[in-house]
Amino acid sequence: MTELSHDTPTARRRSAPGRSLGATLLRWTTTTDHKVIGRLYMVTAFCFFLVAGLLALGMRAELAAPGLQFFSDLGYNQLFTNHGTIMMLLFATPMFAGFANAVMPLQIGAPDVAFPRLNALSYWMYLFGGLMVVAGFIVPGGAAAFGWFAYAPMNSAYFSPGAGSDLWVMGQVVTGVSTTLGAVNFIATIMCLRAPGMTMFR
Repeated sequence: MTELSHDTPTARRRSAPGRSLGATLLRWTTTTDHKVIGRLYMVTAFCFFLVAGLLALGMRAELAAPGLQFFSDLGYNQLFTNHGTIMMLLFATPMFAGFANAVMPLQIGAPDVAFPRLNALSYWMYLFGGLMVVAGFIVPGGAAAFGWFAYAPMNSAYFSPGAGSDLWVMGQVVTGVSTTLGAVNFIATIMCLRAPGMTMFR
């Protein structure tokens, strides 16, 4: 009678101790793997989506019935401005970038994106740029209140004198650079790292 060894890779994986929280966080914060960065994009975008949803609930509560006064005029404009900004620029666009990060290299047979560290930089710039926009709510004077297009003349220093407006502008610059870097990376990957025999339209 023979004995079978149960020391298979699956068994070793099940018996291996789990990674500590610190090791997992370090791995996620220093990764250049396009699939992990894609997940980070999507999770972060969904968190911003939840923040924008709370702002939308505040606006709907204000408009639920005539005479309700949960927020001042300025407070309502702050909710409106940041809801639109977050939904369009911190949720919808980065969610696409997350899907593209996770799927595009696999579709074209590339081992990773063309510039993995630039890809990681793009994500972290998006995260901190988005946090700068949201941080306007905790500074004196409150968040930006000039609409998510920064409508004139409300975007002038006379009507928007607080630091929240400056944070909004700086956050848009940082996330805009992040989006540009990500686009350059995607284009370079598609142009230069396709699998042998894969043409642009195959």
